[in-house]
Formats: sequence, structure tokens, C-alpha cells
Amino acid sequence: MTETATTGTGKPLVPAEDLRTFCAALLETGGLGPEHARTTADVFVWAAQRGVDSHGIARVPAYLELLAKGVANARPELSVESTTPGAAVLDADRAPGPVALTAAAEEAVNRARTTGIASVGVRSTVHTGAIGYYVSKIAEQGLVGIGFVSGMPNMGYTGVKGAAVATSPLAIAVPAADRAPLLLDMATATIALGKIRQAKASGTPLPEGAAATADGTPTTDPAEAVMPLPLGGAKGSGMSLAFELITSVLVGAPIFSAFHSDDPQGRKHRQNALLVAIDPAAFGDPEAFLASVDTTLGTLKELPPADGADGVFYPGERSAATAALRGEHGIAVAPKVWQQLTAAADAAGITVPAVL
Repeated sequence: MTETATTGTGKPLVPAEDLRTFCAALLETGGLGPEHARTTADVFVWAAQRGVDSHGIARVPAYLELLAKGVANARPELSVESTTPGAAVLDADRAPGPVALTAAAEEAVNRARTTGIASVGVRSTVHTGAIGYYVSKIAEQGLVGIGFVSGMPNMGYTGVKGAAVATSPLAIAVPAADRAPLLLDMATATIALGKIRQAKASGTPLPEGAAATADGTPTTDPAEAVMPLPLGGAKGSGMSLAFELITSVLVGAPIFSAFHSDDPQGRKHRQNALLVAIDPAAFGDPEAFLASVDTTLGTLKELPPADGADGVFYPGERSAATAALRGEHGIAVAPKVWQQLTAAADAAGITVPAVL
């Protein structure tokens, strides 16, 4: 095993490309083919590079477990169904989310080039990963990307006792001419489940209105909290329900109603998604659009910052700067995660990358 260098926080620092290759090799040991392993690793490294560690390298051990248990299908047969040029459904066959949604993003872009706007629903995938990655891939092609995801209920719903809906995320990416794309990536929950676990481990009180006990009673005690509460109360829970309708129900694979039924299969882990690609060329001059996006974002940044603010930033700007910094200096990996990865590598005979 390579001797580990660390950051000032004790975290190993690994070059992004080396980490991508390393994670792909580990995922191949879990049964994924080389191309699918590389795609999945790319999503994890993208998230880690942008500072979204909850969806980054820490997901590799979890995915190896999903593959080992057969929850995720290591050799899926993806299929596309379509009755109109502007829309399609991709059946993921329980493929890992990065595999299914990357394919869906490519399909949406190809169709939007012809139809101006195209949507691709994804049926029966397993953990979609950082949804911002897929809409960013659409934006890289000069198109606007929009994504919705629905999953297993793990969040409260206003007026309901206990977990009712999912912490379903929404992401929007808008390309710009000379700036980093706008990237809005948000969940419908006030706080992430990972944040609740972190607070529980540290004993740190949770914010008011962020989490609840099993019966839905709001609490700031991390020891009692088991689920997040919806962002903005009825607004967040309503958005989650709407996303279930335009993803799961739309592609004929309802999650919400099945989960709350008497059918044991209703609680089998799965997710669905919808990706939309919009070609600015269908609405006018695409170059003028990109220039106007730059102007709009520039106008925002020139507004006077509030007292105490570090500056004025648009969604995705700071994470893009973090990605550039980590791309140059390496990605810090949590010690526990690094230990898990290196142990798996030793068991499989995979070379551990040198650290910076």
C-alpha cells in the first residue's frame, strides 16, 4: 500500500484522475463492465471535486455493497422506448444511477438537437447519484438541462404522521459564454440525511424545523431525529409529490403508492428520474443566448453585497471554483472512506494511487 500523505485535516489528498481510475477499478471488482465502471466513478469524482462529499468517493463502498447484494444490476440491459421524437423512456434494468442517467442525458441531447426540446424518463434505476452531474453534461453541449428524481419515502409530508415522501432533488444547468454554467442542485428537504447522521455522531443540535422523530414530531435532538422535514413545509413536500408524478408515475413505475401499500415489493429499493434538454437554437440565436446569460449573471454579481456577505454568487459558481482548485491540488478523502477503499483494493490486488 502506498504511504499516505494527508492534508492539514488528516485527509489523504489524491489527484482527481488517479482517483477516478482507482474507483473505476474497484467498481469493476464489483461486477461492472469497464465502461460502466468508468462512468460511475466519473460521477463520484465530479461530486467530490465540487465539494459535494456526500455524493462523492464515500459512495464507492456503498455501491460495492449494492452490487454485492444484487440491489444494483452489474450487467444491466438498458432499453429505450419511444413513440414520439421529443420523448423517450429508458428502462434501466436496475442499473446504477450514473450508468442509467448518463445514457438518458445523451439520449435527451441527441433528440433535442432535432426537436428543440426533449425529455427522457428513467425507469427502475438504483440511487441516481449527484443529479447535477447529468444536467451539467447537457449544459456542456450548449443546451439547458433540467432533472428531477423520485425515490423511496424518507421525509415527512406536511400534515402526515411519519415518513411519507422522498427527499426528491431538482437540478437545472444553464450554459454561459465565458462563465461557469449556472447549476442549481437542490433537494426538497430542509436538511440532508447525511447531516443528521453527522450531527448524531457529534452530538450537535439540529436547526429548528429541519428534522423529526419517527412519528413526525419536529426535534432538534440528533439522537431522536430519524428523518428530514420538507423545505418550506408544504412547499417542499408538495414539490416532492409532484416530482413523483412526473417521474415514477409518468414512466409507469409508481413508488409512493406502492411503498404505502400492503405489497412487500413496494418497499424494494428503486428510483426513477426525468431529464429534459432544451436547445437554445430552437428559440433564436444560441450565441446571443449564451452572451445574455453572461450579462444576467454579471449583473447579479455587480449588485451590492449585504453586510457581512463574502460576495454575490450565482448557483454553481463556488462549486465550480472548488472543482478547479481540487483539480489542481487533489481531492481530500475522508480517512474512514480511504481505509475502506484501500482495504478493498488490497483484497482485490488493485494498486492504490500515490497521494500528493
